[in-house]
Amino acid sequence: MGFDECAKEWDTERRISRTIIIARELENFIPINKRLSAMEFGCGTGLISFNLHDRLKEITLIDSSEGMLDIVKSKVENYKVNNVVIKNLDIATNNLFDEKYDIIYSSMVLHHINDTQSIISKLYELLNNEGYLCIIDLNKEDGKFHRNETGFQGHNGFNQDDIIRIFENTGFKEVTAHTFYVDTKDVGDEIVEYSLFIIKGKK
Repeated sequence: MGFDECAKEWDTERRISRTIIIARELENFIPINKRLSAMEFGCGTGLISFNLHDRLKEITLIDSSEGMLDIVKSKVENYKVNNVVIKNLDIATNNLFDEKYDIIYSSMVLHHINDTQSIISKLYELLNNEGYLCIIDLNKEDGKFHRNETGFQGHNGFNQDDIIRIFENTGFKEVTAHTFYVDTKDVGDEIVEYSLFIIKGKK
Protein backbone atom coordinates (compact mmCIF):
# COMPACT_ATOMS: atom_id res chain seq x y z
CA MET A 1 0.00 0.00 0.00
CA GLY A 2 1.37 3.43 -0.98
CA PHE A 3 1.46 6.51 1.22
CA ASP A 4 -1.51 8.09 -0.60
CA GLU A 5 -3.68 5.08 0.22
CA CYS A 6 -2.78 4.93 3.92
CA ALA A 7 -2.85 8.70 4.58
CA LYS A 8 -6.31 8.77 6.18
CA GLU A 9 -5.37 6.10 8.72
CA TRP A 10 -1.84 7.42 9.33
CA ASP A 11 -2.40 9.32 12.59
CA THR A 12 -2.72 6.37 14.95
CA GLU A 13 -2.57 6.90 18.71
CA ARG A 14 0.80 5.14 18.84
CA ARG A 15 2.28 7.25 16.04
CA ILE A 16 0.98 10.47 17.62
CA SER A 17 2.57 9.53 20.97
CA ARG A 18 5.89 8.74 19.28
CA THR A 19 5.78 12.02 17.40
CA ILE A 20 5.45 14.05 20.60
CA ILE A 21 8.65 12.42 21.86
CA ILE A 22 10.40 13.09 18.54
CA ALA A 23 9.38 16.76 18.54
CA ARG A 24 10.61 17.16 22.11
CA GLU A 25 13.94 15.54 21.20
CA LEU A 26 14.31 17.88 18.22
CA GLU A 27 13.76 20.89 20.45
CA ASN A 28 16.41 19.69 22.87
CA PHE A 29 18.89 18.85 20.13
CA ILE A 30 18.90 21.95 17.90
CA PRO A 31 18.17 25.64 18.52
CA ILE A 32 14.54 26.44 17.72
CA ASN A 33 13.08 29.93 18.01
CA LYS A 34 10.66 32.29 16.29
CA ARG A 35 13.37 33.98 14.22
CA LEU A 36 14.10 30.79 12.27
CA SER A 37 12.58 29.23 9.18
CA ALA A 38 12.31 25.46 8.92
CA MET A 39 11.49 22.77 6.40
CA GLU A 40 10.26 19.26 7.10
CA PHE A 41 11.31 16.88 4.36
CA GLY A 42 8.84 14.03 3.92
CA CYS A 43 6.34 15.53 6.33
CA GLY A 44 3.61 12.90 5.98
CA THR A 45 0.53 14.27 7.75
CA GLY A 46 2.59 16.94 9.50
CA LEU A 47 2.54 15.40 12.97
CA ILE A 48 5.99 16.66 13.96
CA SER A 49 5.60 20.14 12.52
CA PHE A 50 2.25 20.71 14.20
CA ASN A 51 4.08 20.16 17.48
CA LEU A 52 6.69 22.78 16.55
CA HIS A 53 5.04 25.43 14.36
CA ASP A 54 4.31 27.87 17.19
CA ARG A 55 8.02 27.93 18.11
CA LEU A 56 9.26 28.84 14.62
CA LYS A 57 8.82 31.76 12.25
CA GLU A 58 7.66 29.57 9.38
CA ILE A 59 7.69 25.89 8.42
CA THR A 60 7.56 24.54 4.88
CA LEU A 61 6.09 21.04 4.78
CA ILE A 62 7.23 19.01 1.79
CA ASP A 63 6.04 15.59 0.68
CA SER A 64 5.62 13.72 -2.60
CA SER A 65 2.31 12.17 -1.47
CA GLU A 66 -0.77 14.23 -2.32
CA GLY A 67 -2.85 12.11 0.05
CA MET A 68 -0.63 12.99 3.00
CA LEU A 69 -0.67 16.67 2.10
CA ASP A 70 -4.47 16.67 1.87
CA ILE A 71 -4.47 15.74 5.57
CA VAL A 72 -1.97 18.54 6.28
CA LYS A 73 -4.18 21.07 4.48
CA SER A 74 -7.21 20.06 6.54
CA LYS A 75 -5.19 20.46 9.76
CA VAL A 76 -4.00 23.91 8.71
CA GLU A 77 -7.62 24.93 8.14
CA ASN A 78 -8.99 23.29 11.29
CA TYR A 79 -6.31 24.68 13.61
CA LYS A 80 -6.10 28.04 11.78
CA VAL A 81 -2.32 27.81 11.42
CA ASN A 82 -0.86 30.72 9.46
CA ASN A 83 2.87 29.99 9.35
CA VAL A 84 2.86 26.69 7.45
CA VAL A 85 3.65 26.45 3.73
CA ILE A 86 2.75 23.22 1.89
CA LYS A 87 4.64 21.94 -1.16
CA ASN A 88 3.95 18.76 -3.12
CA LEU A 89 7.26 17.71 -4.64
CA ASP A 90 10.08 15.19 -4.47
CA ILE A 91 13.28 16.99 -3.50
CA ALA A 92 15.33 13.95 -4.47
CA THR A 93 14.38 14.40 -8.14
CA ASN A 94 13.44 18.10 -8.37
CA ASN A 95 16.52 20.14 -9.23
CA LEU A 96 14.60 23.43 -9.56
CA PHE A 97 13.74 23.72 -5.88
CA ASP A 98 16.37 25.96 -4.29
CA GLU A 99 14.80 27.78 -1.34
CA LYS A 100 16.93 28.18 1.79
CA TYR A 101 16.10 27.37 5.42
CA ASP A 102 17.66 27.74 8.86
CA ILE A 103 16.57 24.25 9.91
CA ILE A 104 15.71 21.13 7.93
CA TYR A 105 14.44 18.01 9.64
CA SER A 106 12.92 14.68 8.69
CA SER A 107 11.72 11.60 10.51
CA MET A 108 11.57 8.02 9.21
CA VAL A 109 12.19 9.21 5.65
CA LEU A 110 15.85 8.52 4.93
CA HIS A 111 15.49 4.73 4.97
CA HIS A 112 13.07 5.00 2.03
CA ILE A 113 15.71 6.73 -0.14
CA ASN A 114 18.30 4.54 -1.85
CA ASP A 115 20.95 7.22 -2.42
CA THR A 116 21.46 8.66 1.05
CA GLN A 117 24.59 10.62 0.11
CA SER A 118 22.78 12.40 -2.72
CA ILE A 119 19.77 13.49 -0.64
CA ILE A 120 21.89 14.64 2.30
CA SER A 121 24.00 16.70 -0.12
CA LYS A 122 20.82 18.20 -1.58
CA LEU A 123 19.52 19.13 1.87
CA TYR A 124 22.90 20.68 2.71
CA GLU A 125 22.51 23.00 -0.28
CA LEU A 126 19.05 24.06 0.91
CA LEU A 127 20.37 25.26 4.28
CA ASN A 128 21.42 28.78 5.12
CA ASN A 129 24.95 29.12 6.48
CA GLU A 130 25.03 28.05 10.16
CA GLY A 131 21.78 26.14 9.55
CA TYR A 132 21.08 22.67 10.94
CA LEU A 133 20.04 19.41 9.33
CA CYS A 134 18.45 16.99 11.78
CA ILE A 135 17.38 13.46 10.82
CA ILE A 136 15.53 10.85 12.85
CA ASP A 137 15.56 7.28 11.58
CA LEU A 138 15.84 3.60 12.36
CA ASN A 139 18.93 2.06 13.82
CA LYS A 140 20.18 -0.89 11.80
CA GLU A 141 17.80 -3.86 12.05
CA ASP A 142 17.34 -7.26 10.43
CA GLY A 143 14.57 -6.35 8.00
CA LYS A 144 11.61 -7.36 10.14
CA PHE A 145 10.41 -3.75 10.57
CA HIS A 146 9.17 -3.57 6.95
CA ARG A 147 8.51 -7.29 6.47
CA ASN A 148 4.78 -6.80 5.84
CA GLU A 149 5.24 -3.85 3.47
CA THR A 150 5.08 -5.26 -0.04
CA GLY A 151 7.46 -3.56 -2.42
CA PHE A 152 9.66 -1.93 0.22
CA GLN A 153 13.11 -1.47 -1.32
CA GLY A 154 14.75 0.91 1.13
CA HIS A 155 17.28 0.46 3.92
CA ASN A 156 16.82 -1.73 6.99
CA GLY A 157 17.84 1.16 9.19
CA PHE A 158 21.34 2.60 9.45
CA ASN A 159 24.54 2.28 11.37
CA GLN A 160 24.97 5.67 13.06
CA ASP A 161 28.68 5.81 12.23
CA ASP A 162 27.88 5.45 8.52
CA ILE A 163 25.45 8.39 8.60
CA ILE A 164 27.88 10.50 10.64
CA ARG A 165 30.49 9.83 7.96
CA ILE A 166 28.11 10.93 5.19
CA PHE A 167 27.28 14.13 7.08
CA GLU A 168 30.96 14.94 7.57
CA ASN A 169 31.87 14.10 3.96
CA THR A 170 29.09 16.43 2.81
CA GLY A 171 30.62 19.32 4.75
CA PHE A 172 28.62 19.39 7.96
CA LYS A 173 30.38 20.30 11.19
CA GLU A 174 29.51 19.62 14.84
CA VAL A 175 27.98 16.30 13.77
CA THR A 176 26.60 14.20 16.59
CA ALA A 177 24.11 11.34 16.91
CA HIS A 178 22.53 9.18 19.58
CA THR A 179 19.72 6.70 20.15
CA PHE A 180 16.76 8.24 21.99
CA TYR A 181 13.75 6.00 21.45
CA VAL A 182 13.01 2.27 21.80
CA ASP A 183 9.64 0.67 21.08
CA THR A 184 7.97 -2.41 19.62
CA LYS A 185 5.93 -2.95 16.48
CA ASP A 186 3.43 -5.70 15.68
CA VAL A 187 4.59 -7.37 12.46
CA GLY A 188 2.21 -10.17 11.60
CA ASP A 189 2.30 -12.62 14.50
CA GLU A 190 5.56 -11.23 15.88
CA ILE A 191 6.38 -8.30 18.16
CA VAL A 192 9.50 -6.61 16.79
CA GLU A 193 11.65 -4.26 18.86
CA TYR A 194 13.17 -1.25 17.10
CA SER A 195 15.01 1.92 18.06
CA LEU A 196 15.41 5.38 16.58
CA PHE A 197 18.44 7.64 16.46
CA ILE A 198 18.73 11.36 15.91
CA ILE A 199 21.62 13.03 14.10
CA LYS A 200 22.41 16.68 13.50
CA GLY A 201 24.97 18.62 11.54
CA LYS A 202 25.64 22.34 11.16
CA LYS A 203 26.44 23.95 7.81
